[in-house]
Amino acid sequence: GVPVLEMDADTPEWAGRPATNPAVEGLTPAHLAYVIYTSGSTGRPKGVAVPHRGVVNLLRSMRDTVGMEPADRLLAVTTYAFDISVLEIFLPLLHGARTIVLPRERSADPAALAEAIRTYAPTVMQATPATWRMLVSAEWEGAPQMRALCGGEALPAELASAVRSRVGGLWNVYGPTETTIWSTSEAVGGDSAGTVGGQVAIGRPVANTRVYVLDAAGEPVPVGVAGELCIGGAGVVRGYLGRPGQTAERFVADPFGGEPGARLYRTGDLARWRPDGTLEFVGRTDFQVKVRGFRIELGEIEARLAEHADVRQAVVLAREDVPGDVRLVAYVVGDADAESLRAHLSTALPEYMVPAAYVRLEALPLTPNGKLDRKALPAPEGDAYASREYEAPVGKIEEGLAEIWTELLRVERVGRRDHFFDLGGHSLLALQVVSRVREVMGVELPLAAVFDNPVLAALGERILELRLARFDPETLARLAQLVRQPGAETVPATEEPG
Repeated sequence: GVPVLEMDADTPEWAGRPATNPAVEGLTPAHLAYVIYTSGSTGRPKGVAVPHRGVVNLLRSMRDTVGMEPADRLLAVTTYAFDISVLEIFLPLLHGARTIVLPRERSADPAALAEAIRTYAPTVMQATPATWRMLVSAEWEGAPQMRALCGGEALPAELASAVRSRVGGLWNVYGPTETTIWSTSEAVGGDSAGTVGGQVAIGRPVANTRVYVLDAAGEPVPVGVAGELCIGGAGVVRGYLGRPGQTAERFVADPFGGEPGARLYRTGDLARWRPDGTLEFVGRTDFQVKVRGFRIELGEIEARLAEHADVRQAVVLAREDVPGDVRLVAYVVGDADAESLRAHLSTALPEYMVPAAYVRLEALPLTPNGKLDRKALPAPEGDAYASREYEAPVGKIEEGLAEIWTELLRVERVGRRDHFFDLGGHSLLALQVVSRVREVMGVELPLAAVFDNPVLAALGERILELRLARFDPETLARLAQLVRQPGAETVPATEEPG
């Protein structure tokens, strides 16, 4: 049932065609390869216009970094919405190697992903820290033949050590979309301890890339001093599609490159040089964060919260109170509760920008000089989540489902009227619900069922329907007859028959 395109020279589609590459006149490395979108501070995504030059340079550099031969197999686990999928698709194809594209449902399910690694025995795999942590937490045994790339977010040293012990090689890679996928790389050794905040260094520039750490005046800072990370060289893109003002703000003239028209991209990331010539990632110059791979402007969420009639002040943080579980938390001064705030934001923002928790405060904490003290903002507790009045789960299915939600959502208890996404659930956690239901209940629950039935009782009914579907009509009829007999006990709607 899969369409096949015959590419042999003697097939009708190719008969009479030249065996050489087609001549393409006028195309240069400066021409556009693709436009990919990132979220912006105004809520409108920005189209990043990437030329062929940057893509080819990055693919060559990654070939030299991890190696790529016709015998290699790359397991692709990234959605096409992220630019790192460009490397997953084209790096193997350019070298006659094999690309194994894994559906999202399997790549986000630790058991299914581990099974795919065992089945396909990939020699290369690229993933975010969240995916690697998911595998490690699921007690993945590893793949000694595999070279691993980790990027998209900061790589904690303890996670790097755990992954490195399970693979044949590990590289920490860093780069914004505006400089074509990856701009620096760091080979992680067995003794690779963390640097700032227990994070692995982001390394040295890839081929034909220049990296500078500059102060507010645009001058290089000494080793060990933090400054804004600015990137020049072959990977710098054209700019933002149709946004000359924002392009001019972030893409500036390169006074160090010595090439006519050379530009630097101001990343907004804080970094510093180590004495050994590698870079440490320190943080952001603004309050832009990455959560589950999405680049998010916290100010945009705060602006939407401030539009609520019962909100006087609002601040949003990305917290990682549990390693590997980064969540958006809103701190609000006002009378609005978590449920109304979540409902308000859900009408104005995409799901990945809606905070998981809402902490009500009498006043925002301040430093002695009167500025917001972000470090003093407390961790969210049970009442910070949008839960309904508690009603205990009924029957084995609801009880088992409540246990799964409690564990994944990290809340104290879940009632049968609680809403999965109001409690902080998101698409990746929904995939883990599907995985756990399969493991604990033996039911193949479609991912769409979690989105269509986000209330625990409703999802329990859907699981019951799937269980009943395994019985033939005659067996179901006999069961119905049994429960109608005098003296038979009524089976609660959420109990499995029998």
